[in-house]
Amino acid sequence: MIDVLVVDDDFMVAKVHSGYVQKTPGFRVVGMAHTGADALRQVRSLRPDLVLLDIYLPDIDGVNVLRNIRADPYHEIDVIVISAATDVETVRQAMRGGVLHYLIKPFNYGALYDQLQHFAAMRAKLGTMSEATQADVDKVFGTRPPVTANLPKGFSAETSTVVERTLREADTDLSATECAERTALSRVSARRYLEHFVATGRAEVRLRYGGSGRPERRYRWTG
Repeated sequence: MIDVLVVDDDFMVAKVHSGYVQKTPGFRVVGMAHTGADALRQVRSLRPDLVLLDIYLPDIDGVNVLRNIRADPYHEIDVIVISAATDVETVRQAMRGGVLHYLIKPFNYGALYDQLQHFAAMRAKLGTMSEATQADVDKVFGTRPPVTANLPKGFSAETSTVVERTLREADTDLSATECAERTALSRVSARRYLEHFVATGRAEVRLRYGGSGRPERRYRWTG
């Protein structure tokens, strides 16, 4: 299991984010902190694998908490920022502090799920290697070719981007009909792009069986 410490000044937000973590296979919440000082105490006592760190804390701001986490002996703990802070300087300081990602509130479960899955895959990948190829490094750092690259003939980059964003931001998997409704496309067009994403490994499909007729194909973005 990957141990996670959730840090947020808002008790209800911390509870929601903790719920997101708890329902992600392979992850568990080992603590919640609502101040910077408490976050650092729990980092020392719990030694989590990952900290979900808010920036706006009532005593020590998240950037300074990050700096303390990066000081010995806590430098091996990974951090994802989850904050409403959108000023560029804060984002820059977080990047310089070595955060894995920066999620701007509010976000849905799918956004956090993607980052947790990437983190788990990264840990697993690095744990089995003594040396890395460039392809391995690209995967660890999340470098991926653009979704619009090498689109099949007749596909539009703009439409591809719209369908991708819709699938990314969905709280759950979508059928072609539901995707079409959200994107103002025809069902046939929506399904073409969804199946393309499945074929290129950027989405997965599952079958949902009803009372009668053919099973419904439902899509979820995997990136």
